[in-house]
Amino acid sequence: MLLGDFTKLALGSVFYHRMRSFLTALGITVGIASVVLLTSIGEGIHRYVLAEFTQFGTNLLAVTPGKSSTLGMSGAVISNVRPLSLEDAQALGRLPRIQAFAPLIQGNAAIEYKRRSRRSMIFGVGPGVPEVWQMNPSLGRFLPPDNPRYARPFAVLGSKVRRELFGTANPLGQRIRIGGESYRVIGVMESKGQMLGFDLDDAVYIPIVRAMAMFDRESLMEVDLLYSTGAESEEVAQQVRKLLIARHGSEDFTIITQDQMLEVLGSVLDILTLAVGALGGISLLVGGVGILTIMTIAVRERTAEIGLLRAIGAGRKQILALFLGEAVVLAAIGGLAGLVLGAGGAWLLGTLVPELPTHTTWNYVLLAELIATAIGLVAGIAPAQRAASMDPVDALRTE
Repeated sequence: MLLGDFTKLALGSVFYHRMRSFLTALGITVGIASVVLLTSIGEGIHRYVLAEFTQFGTNLLAVTPGKSSTLGMSGAVISNVRPLSLEDAQALGRLPRIQAFAPLIQGNAAIEYKRRSRRSMIFGVGPGVPEVWQMNPSLGRFLPPDNPRYARPFAVLGSKVRRELFGTANPLGQRIRIGGESYRVIGVMESKGQMLGFDLDDAVYIPIVRAMAMFDRESLMEVDLLYSTGAESEEVAQQVRKLLIARHGSEDFTIITQDQMLEVLGSVLDILTLAVGALGGISLLVGGVGILTIMTIAVRERTAEIGLLRAIGAGRKQILALFLGEAVVLAAIGGLAGLVLGAGGAWLLGTLVPELPTHTTWNYVLLAELIATAIGLVAGIAPAQRAASMDPVDALRTE
């Protein structure tokens, strides 16, 4: 059998039984569309979360009080954990490769201006926040360097707080009350939006010393360090560890590099993408069963045709390849239709619902099409083998 005749027979059978071929390919179409759409959503969320997480830069290192791992005797027996102090943060800021540092305390308090009042996040921070977090004031200035023991009652508003309290009026120089204490507004931060569920615009920034007094804390919640571009994060972390051990006497703190955070976050999001893709793969399995069923019926219906082909010289391998080719064509057509529907659906979903980011990765698209073709090949093996093993005389008797 010539290649042209083989192709004509395979495609002719598929297009001759249009309704049956449509219903067979439909299962694969739904499966591929599900895989593409779900992986597009998963990949979109992956990219969105990573982009949100890295909007503050990539050369960051965080130090928190307390050790994340537990070793030795119980902490109830003896405790030598020291608070992470403002002096510790200042010492870290003097390390050779540290460009800026930002001590942090976070709380929640009432903010009042005249007759308006709302509760918002309060960030007690140092003057290095604009450089470390890559957040700049859109109006006025940020908190200035002050005496560590006494900080002037200045406040910098998030864009949402400014809008809620002052509307379009200029807030600079105005007095507000935070937690019952009077503060003068010296700046408004640029809009940053939400980051992992936290609305950074619905916040007020005050000096770290005043925040420690307001929330009655002896220890900083965190110290964020910005290190030089080109420096190795592990090398910087080792310098930080050495300094704090010298100051505290033991490693009673935790150092987290952004590389570690991104690695953990990326692995979790990769699992999420694979999980939603696996859910779509169930539809592919159903489509494969559909091809197996239809091809089995087709072999029974075309028994006489198989006998005729064998009688005019077609070998067993050619009959096997013919039915396998039909199964692969059905799966490939269904796969292409599914790719169009899945990618189009992902684009439409991302357009109609901007809050749900989508991103179609063509690696997944190619993999999905290859899987569809493989499913057609596997599903067609049993019916094709049955057709190839028929005795030509017995097959012709069925006519």
